[in-house]
Amino acid sequence: MRIGIGVLLLICMSVSPVWAEPEEIEKKGCRDCHRFSSEEKQPARGPDLFYAGDKFHENWLKEFLQSPKVIRKVGYITDPGFPSGNPEVSQPHSTLTHEESARVSTFLMTLHLPDYETGKVDDVPLSKGARAQAKMLFERNFGCIACHEALNLVGKVRGGVSGPTLVDSGLRLKPDWVFRWLKSPEKFLPRGRMPVFNLDDETAIRITKYVLSIRTKK
Repeated sequence: MRIGIGVLLLICMSVSPVWAEPEEIEKKGCRDCHRFSSEEKQPARGPDLFYAGDKFHENWLKEFLQSPKVIRKVGYITDPGFPSGNPEVSQPHSTLTHEESARVSTFLMTLHLPDYETGKVDDVPLSKGARAQAKMLFERNFGCIACHEALNLVGKVRGGVSGPTLVDSGLRLKPDWVFRWLKSPEKFLPRGRMPVFNLDDETAIRITKYVLSIRTKK
């Protein structure tokens, strides 16, 4: 029994640092802009992170935290300065060291929504013809280009800036999260500006794959 308890304690001690909230969350004032639990009061400055493990790729997070790029040019929708296009939160995001970003990213990857369904979007890329059709859905049928940056046929950035840029979004966002967002954006952001299109699964999957294929990096 003593050996069993000793082994259990050793396992717990080795696992707990991975799950424990890193001190950088407090030191860098991350909660000033982000929620890490759905129970926290909305800070009205930045996107929620209590489902970061469902939403982001860890490698992208590590790179972003060390060398941030502006994703929302006019700020997050709940920023008081959003309507005027002059966000109160300074951009780009504050930076972390390599070690700090590794600790924070590892922690964020442990944050998930309960009963979150995955596996709806496979990793088979769209054919050339299917991608052209999905591009038309994105730009013409649903007008996504009015709020989001994408790439034109010659690889130049075009589109609106009231929403986050979707250029290189495949490096940032996980397929199942994009699919869930397209299907039910109100579940993630009840008072957001994202339209609810009531998409069927097939259409949502096609748009998801198109969005994630908008890349400058190959």
